[in-house]
Amino acid sequence: MEIEEGGVTVRVPEARDGASEGTGGGVFFNPTQELNRDITVATLRAYREREPRAATYLDAMAASGIRGVRAAAEGYDATCADVDADAIELAAENLAANGLEGETAHRDVNALLHEEFFDVVDLDPYGTPIPFADAAFANTRNLVCVTATDTAPLCGAHLASGIRKYGAVPRNTDYHPEMGLRTLISALVRTAARYDKAARPILSHVSRHYARTYLELESGAQAADGCIDQLGYVDNCEDCLWREPTAGLIADPADTCPICGSDRVLTAGPIWLGPVADAAFARKVRARVTDDMGEAKRARKLLGTVATELDTPTHYDQHRLYKQWGEPAIGMDEFVERLRAVGYAASRAHYRGTAVKTDASIPEMRSVVVDEA
Repeated sequence: MEIEEGGVTVRVPEARDGASEGTGGGVFFNPTQELNRDITVATLRAYREREPRAATYLDAMAASGIRGVRAAAEGYDATCADVDADAIELAAENLAANGLEGETAHRDVNALLHEEFFDVVDLDPYGTPIPFADAAFANTRNLVCVTATDTAPLCGAHLASGIRKYGAVPRNTDYHPEMGLRTLISALVRTAARYDKAARPILSHVSRHYARTYLELESGAQAADGCIDQLGYVDNCEDCLWREPTAGLIADPADTCPICGSDRVLTAGPIWLGPVADAAFARKVRARVTDDMGEAKRARKLLGTVATELDTPTHYDQHRLYKQWGEPAIGMDEFVERLRAVGYAASRAHYRGTAVKTDASIPEMRSVVVDEA
């Protein structure tokens, strides 16, 4: 069937419920990833202004080629790679049908990347991107864009799998979307550092059971060390919800909670403790979202929230807090404004509608939104 997306028309296989590109059962097209692709295009537009020399783009798991076609329509020198011959044929047809120049490569992306360098590499596999990370960071000049759909291992719900794949101990907490994203970024930062490259996230989001991050590269051992310094651990009390981040790669887990004395303390890490986005760049990406995008409204809302989020490495779930307090919840905007009114930093988080970030402790939040109400 033919579909129109973001100003291009491509031929794609019939979509199947729950199917995703790259599942290994033929060439799939996933319509639910349109938000991901719209934000990708807006990011490519904004990044061209940030780094005008970035010209080549690799769609590493092309499937129907929709990402590569849309990148080519933005003026990038796009290459669509895939191990599936049918996918490559379809990608070539879609480039030609839109009158766009672009290359196709019937290759395993790891082999291709050890032969060619690209300015921008986009990894959007089914499941974990880790098998492709070494080749991507070793052979990309400017920007690596990464999607991970294996959120259960990333968030700690499948703990052993998360440890094996990401070289970290993720934990299944109230802030599990953020845990997953920061576990992913940690693994990618450590991979890039092996090649004396700093990989700094300039935009990230978690949406519809996947994590997505855009990492800008800088070569040099000192720069790579600076990113490693932003890794660390988080202790989390399962009873009173206290949590505390600690920078560094040597874990010193808390045996008991310093607030309530509980021994039910989970320690996660190493995760990324630094910012997951550059606020100014997120605002520029939002400004590059255009009305011809099918998910323009959602993209603008999400990016607007990302641009205003605090950099704290965890967030609180407001409903869980009020359940803990045994009180009826107030509106999220009012909750945030009450904290700000007395001098605390506070923001909503894009992960879910009830997610809040603040530098206030749980007792301090209760004092402001319950006791003083």
